[in-house]
Amino acid sequence: MYAARIAFLALSAVVSLSHARAAEADREPARMFTLLNASDRSVTAVAVGDTELALGGPLQGGTTTATVRLPEGGCLRDFRVTFADGSSRTYPGIDVCRFHRLRLGSWPR
Repeated sequence: MYAARIAFLALSAVVSLSHARAAEADREPARMFTLLNASDRSVTAVAVGDTELALGGPLQGGTTTATVRLPEGGCLRDFRVTFADGSSRTYPGIDVCRFHRLRLGSWPR
């Protein structure tokens, strides 16, 4: 009886995991994505992969936001952010299926 219970629990875990993986495969990337500039510098450009996103003007530092349309593609994306002083930073592997916002923070220069 005890062995049957263990086998049932193990089988239930395997079935649950396979259902979770199937649901993960069906995820859709976000079409609209919000950038929150919490840094102390203005953002002048944002690119996802090789595609430049339209910001409609600089995104001022402080806690301003801009909502952009993402290009077609998979869930994991690399964001390249260019600041007004010419510096840039890459945010690699952002899961746009799971998250719909990216917070751009300050870091040592």
